[in-house]
Amino acid sequence: MTLTEREREIVDLLRAEPLLDAAAIADRTGSTKAAVSVHLSNLTKKGAILGRGYVVRPEAQSVVVVGGANMDIKAHSTHAIELRTSNPGAALSTPGGVGRNIAENLARLGSPTHLVAPVGRDAFGEEIIAATRAAGVVVDHMIASDDATGTYLAVLDATGELVVAVSNMRATDRLTVRELMRCRDLLSRADLLVLDGNIPEAPAAWLLDFAAAVNVPVVMDPVSVAKARPLAHMLSPQRPLLALTPNLDELSAIVGEPVPQARADIARAARRLHELGVQNVWVRRGVRGSLLSSLDDAGRATVVTLDAPPVTPVDVTGAGDSMTGAFVHALMRGDSPVDAARFGQMAAALTVASPETVRPDLTPRLVDAELRRSLRGATTPRGATTPRGATTRRGTTTRRATSTRPQSKENR
Repeated sequence: MTLTEREREIVDLLRAEPLLDAAAIADRTGSTKAAVSVHLSNLTKKGAILGRGYVVRPEAQSVVVVGGANMDIKAHSTHAIELRTSNPGAALSTPGGVGRNIAENLARLGSPTHLVAPVGRDAFGEEIIAATRAAGVVVDHMIASDDATGTYLAVLDATGELVVAVSNMRATDRLTVRELMRCRDLLSRADLLVLDGNIPEAPAAWLLDFAAAVNVPVVMDPVSVAKARPLAHMLSPQRPLLALTPNLDELSAIVGEPVPQARADIARAARRLHELGVQNVWVRRGVRGSLLSSLDDAGRATVVTLDAPPVTPVDVTGAGDSMTGAFVHALMRGDSPVDAARFGQMAAALTVASPETVRPDLTPRLVDAELRRSLRGATTPRGATTPRGATTRRGTTTRRATSTRPQSKENR
């Protein structure tokens, strides 16, 4: 079911206030009652709303995310970093991990989402589960590990850029096929499976085989160069992927040779992945934006390059995770892969403009509004604020939103 932007806006309104009439909806959307009546008629025909009173169709589709969950500890320096000495700044801790962050972004965007991730039987594990549940993610299938909950310690400079990071993800590194097999019923009922590349090779291969057997489409985030290398022999037409989201270095690792920045070279490497059963190859290119290569039903590849939205960075942590989560959400609601990629890039820009790893105010309406605003010639996404404990430097320049991982996500 594909909805127009206006139809999605009306559905969002009705989810929050089911008793709104056409006149009230027109007032909220800046439209006319007659136009809204036409939209409501179309939404009824599409099955998005049911019967009288504009009851919104329940969301039946669900996403299962399998990956890492850990506690992020971020230290922000208020001045330029000086190595091998103490730097003034502030620190905060927040639940993180690639899989967990993707799941929270999906839930905040309105996609019913389950998270499968190992956490320790400790205070960090309890905090991660509680916070993730509060964000709307179903955490009934979290895996209790005998290892400590993973941690990711990051030091960022005054501009929000990563200086150094140290991670401990032993709990994720020791995830087993036996533990995942307990989630078979959940996995078989999923409408889409998202895999975080931090999953060890054997469990990842089992998940790909299982998804193929039960016909569940898979989106995979390679996460890092080291974690991308095994995909060179794991991918095959018998293990199809709906989408793979590497950056250029990860793409090079998968195809086994350096891939230059040129569009033709990236498209050539993407074709090799298409031959291995990947339908959509979405290559993140940093400030250059991204390139999406998609196969149509006839097996022909269409290549589209997308500019990154301009943004004044506040904290780059979590940008790639929001990009993947928003891309999946848009695919689930019926967007084309190209429109889903644009939606993902804008969500990443909004995340970079926030001090939070996952923006708590992230909604489809916010992302769609910023997309419309960018088409009208606006530049920086709204919501850029000062990181907690940091100061804004005068003269900060607007940059393109980072479309690759803002830093290596390996073991994060």
